[in-house]
Amino acid sequence: MSGRRFAFLGPQGSFSEEAARFFFAPQQLVPYRSILDCLEAVWEQEVDGAVVPIENSIEGSVNMTMDWLVEHPKLCITAELTMPIQQQVMGTRRWAPSEVKKIFSHPQAVAQCRDFLRAHFPVAELVYTNSTSEAAQHVSEHPEEPWLAIGTRLAAELYGLMVLREAAQDYPDNRTSFVVVARDAGWIKESDVQASEKRPEKTSLVVFLPEDYPGALYQVLAAFAWRKLNLTRLISRPTKKKLGTYHFFIDVEQPADDVLLHGVISEIQALGCGILVLGSYPCFKK
Repeated sequence: MSGRRFAFLGPQGSFSEEAARFFFAPQQLVPYRSILDCLEAVWEQEVDGAVVPIENSIEGSVNMTMDWLVEHPKLCITAELTMPIQQQVMGTRRWAPSEVKKIFSHPQAVAQCRDFLRAHFPVAELVYTNSTSEAAQHVSEHPEEPWLAIGTRLAAELYGLMVLREAAQDYPDNRTSFVVVARDAGWIKESDVQASEKRPEKTSLVVFLPEDYPGALYQVLAAFAWRKLNLTRLISRPTKKKLGTYHFFIDVEQPADDVLLHGVISEIQALGCGILVLGSYPCFKK
């Protein structure tokens, strides 16, 4: 994979960079300012792929990523990594809780620490940034301000901040799934990645239900159920075309070339539903 370039949510020190380093060498990685910038860089062929978050065990799906994949069907998911997430509270010095005026971080990180922040910093203003590493960088550039950031231990080391509280997330088993999005599927091999737990291969689908079809979702799910295929995710998202209309993201633990999944797709299409395959890919757990 020499010569390839891959986008991640930057700057350096983000959870996305940690996930990207699981798949690729550091010299292959290019930081971008937002998740959308990462994905657009793949679309515009500035990079060969992007590593972006898609789901968190506390806050659920990353809708920005999911919606973008539907709107750009020529790209696909080529691999997934699920990794533990520990949110560190960091600052330029040990400010007293009553002194802290602002806390900076990505919206997902803030949401993962919501109860902790309300209990320890009830009067601090929460300021959202494009990434946790951007928050750490910003705080480090204003050492005299009574500000804190939430992010990775790597970010604290990179930007010279003190870790004031480890594992500030509200639930100990906090995990995020990251996906590699690219134009070409199939080039990530198990031998290319760090040692980890290999999980069953997964296929991600989007199903578009026909209007005025009572019981359509039930019929779709029945196509999986009677074949005894295990669904690991079922999420609805608004179509953005009409109030009350939705499409459904479905993850199934089965490769796309499996005969049973071929049968499911054919049956769903026979119901008059549209279907989009987002990718069939290996899954890893760090």
